[in-house]
Amino acid sequence: MTLPGVGRGTLGRHSRAHTTEGRTTGAQVPSGPVGQLHLTATLSAAAPYQRQRGRRGPGLVLRAPDLRTAVHEGREQNLVLFVVDASGSMGARQRMGAVKGAVLALLRDAYQRRDKVGLVTFRGNEAELVLPPTSSVEAGVARMSALTVGGRSPLAAGLVLAGRVLSRERLKDPHRRALVVLVTDGRATGTGHPLEDAYRAGRMLAGSGGYALVVDCEDGPVRLGLCAKVAAHLQAPCVRLGELQSTALANLVRAVRTPGAVA
Repeated sequence: MTLPGVGRGTLGRHSRAHTTEGRTTGAQVPSGPVGQLHLTATLSAAAPYQRQRGRRGPGLVLRAPDLRTAVHEGREQNLVLFVVDASGSMGARQRMGAVKGAVLALLRDAYQRRDKVGLVTFRGNEAELVLPPTSSVEAGVARMSALTVGGRSPLAAGLVLAGRVLSRERLKDPHRRALVVLVTDGRATGTGHPLEDAYRAGRMLAGSGGYALVVDCEDGPVRLGLCAKVAAHLQAPCVRLGELQSTALANLVRAVRTPGAVA
């Protein structure tokens, strides 16, 4: 999993980030105490002012404004939050089986790469945080073994809960970047105006930070194309998979590189 751009998260082994170690990519004026000095940039900043500073003889006359610190680029930790339709729509059991395998595969990967993986499901009248963000494979196995499917598709509730989870995680670690993987056929059921509510929730999630990817698992002879509309409100790419396989979904998440970022 490699997220777009360069973050500032805790040291890890995945997405690019400005870190305190790693390869040097540039220099900057320090905003606080001087860390690792970038010698070449410091000397370059001081060189034009040597005559007016009264330099006589070898060496350069340095002043505090000349100091530059090194900018490093390394790798950071990330959070992958699955938001999965567990309703009774066609293919729900097959979809859930694929997602279970993908989350477990990512948990094993997260253990090695210091990432977190979480799982939100929505069915009936509500959404549930089945797997709070964790890097524990054992916790993932225990939480997902009892997953059930059936009932309505409260898509808006799933997106709202995902936003809350991201907000809580940002309080714990403000610099950890997140990827929301929405797995759905795009249908939304419930009282009132469920589809409009889902679009509204998608726009709210798009402004809450992180990145998103929509996996369209609509099947059957009649396709409504609702996932593309949900993805548009999420400002996220939409990928159609006729038959989800756990390894394919896990690889898709690992390889996501998209400028269509949330926030």
